Order: sequence, then C-alpha cells, then structure tokens
Amino acid sequence: MFIYTVRRLLQTIPVLIGVTLVVFLMMHLIPGDPAQIIAGESATEQQIEQTRDRLGLNDPLPVQYATFVGNAVTGDLGNSIRSGRAVTDEISARFWITVELAFYSTLLSIFIGLIAGIVSATRRNSPLDMFIMVFALFGLSMPNFWLGLMLIQYFALNIEWLPVSGWGTPASIILPVITLGTAGAAIIARMTRSSMLEVIHQDYIRTARAKGVKERYVVYKHALRNALIPVVTVVGLQFGVLLGGAVLTETVFAINGLGRLVVEAIAQRDFPIVQGAVLILALLFVLVNFAVDISYRFLNKRIELD
Repeated sequence: MFIYTVRRLLQTIPVLIGVTLVVFLMMHLIPGDPAQIIAGESATEQQIEQTRDRLGLNDPLPVQYATFVGNAVTGDLGNSIRSGRAVTDEISARFWITVELAFYSTLLSIFIGLIAGIVSATRRNSPLDMFIMVFALFGLSMPNFWLGLMLIQYFALNIEWLPVSGWGTPASIILPVITLGTAGAAIIARMTRSSMLEVIHQDYIRTARAKGVKERYVVYKHALRNALIPVVTVVGLQFGVLLGGAVLTETVFAINGLGRLVVEAIAQRDFPIVQGAVLILALLFVLVNFAVDISYRFLNKRIELD
C-alpha cells in the first residue's frame, strides 16, 4: 500500500505540470492585453508598457511559466492582476463555497442515484423501472442552467418558498444543490442499475437465495457491495466534474464561488487567478481519484493495489 501511495503521488506531478502548461498557453492565446485593462482605456502607450513591465508580461513565455511553477512549488501563486491581492487569499475566500456546493450535490446524487438504481435493477422491465430510466434520461439531457432557472421561477418567484440567489443559509442551498446534483443522480442511477444487474445473476447470489437468505440481505449485503466498485468510480469523477463545472450554477444563483471567480478572471485576463484556481482544482481532482482507488480495497479485499 505504501509503495502504491508513493507511486500515485509521484504520478500527480506530470499531470499538474501538463494542466498548468495548457492553461498558461491558452490564457496567453486569448486576445486582449491585461496591462491595457489595468491601465485603463485612456492610458498612454508608455503607461501601458510600464504596467506590462511591472507585471512581468514582457518576459518570454518560458520565463513566465518557469517563474509561476517555481513560485507555486513554494506555495506562492502570485498576486491578482486585477486587485493586487495574493491569489491564495482571493481563492480561499471562494474555494470552500464551491467545495460545499459540489459536496452537497454529490451527496444528493448518491442518495437519489443509489436508491433509484437499486429499485430499478430489482424490478427490471417493470413500469417503475421504465419510469426511473426515463427520469434518468431526462436528468442527463437537461441543461443545469435551464433547470436552475425553472426552479427559481417556481419555488422562488411563484410560491416564494426559497430565496432566488445567495449561499450560506439552509434555504439558499437547496435550489443550487438540486440543480447541480440532478445530472449526477441520473448517471449514478444508470450505473447502479447496470452494475446490479450484472451482479445479481452471479452464482453466489443464487446460492445465497437457495440457502434461504432474506432478499433484502441478498440485495444490500451481497449484491450491492460488489456492485459499488464502478459506482464509486463514477461518484469520484462526478465530484471532480462538479468542482470544475459549477460555473453556470454559481452564475445562475449569484454564488460567489471559485467557478464564478475564474470566469471573471478570464474576462479580465487575470492570469495568476486562473492559473492558481485551475492548479488547485486539478490537485483536488487528482486526490479525489486517488481516494477512489484506495476505496476499492475496502470494498473488495481481493483487489490488490499494485
């Protein structure tokens, strides 16, 4: 286990370097000059050039990237071009909001997806099974920003049960979590159903039933445990996707999360903010997938982590 852990942690290094390099190059390919934005429209060419020198934008791209990576290793992600504040301070103020949104949405997805998938698999080809699968298809096909707007229209504007926007109170959390967690619930439901259908036809399941084991024990203790491995993989990927894909939901509900910060930084050509946020999200995504791999060993003792 120790050797596997060390090897996986070492594998994150080229992944993070690749992610930061791609983002760095893309940010510099986007039209627009951050020095012009900071200096203002009425700034002279000399003022713009001085701003560019101060920000280090006149250095060759390899030098700028090497400087960023070298500082990032020490925990220094630079300063925001827009506000002048440390990138870590800008990100930390919004990071946990996005993590909470992704976490609660993932919990909702797991709760709904597992129950729907198990019920669908144990009642295969029944009207209930078909209803759940149609609902799952609807959840996969529906854009989350549209769902968010519809939820706002009904629950916030028509019947006024919940607030239109914001984050921090129990009431304000409900609509964004439902909006972001619906697609994940649909994916988990379909994966759980597929995995359960493969497991419940195995010999050991038939043996347990032949021994007179109660059906709920057969389903939840024997079948579900082995069916969870692909589901856990999907859950880990979904959490990572939600971390980076919460931009539209945060925009619809005016949540000051990390995704919204990145969108604002891209519009303002704030390179340090974008690079720092993407680096942190990539690192968290890698760690989540590492935790998923470790969980396989606890779900099935026969799985060896080489």
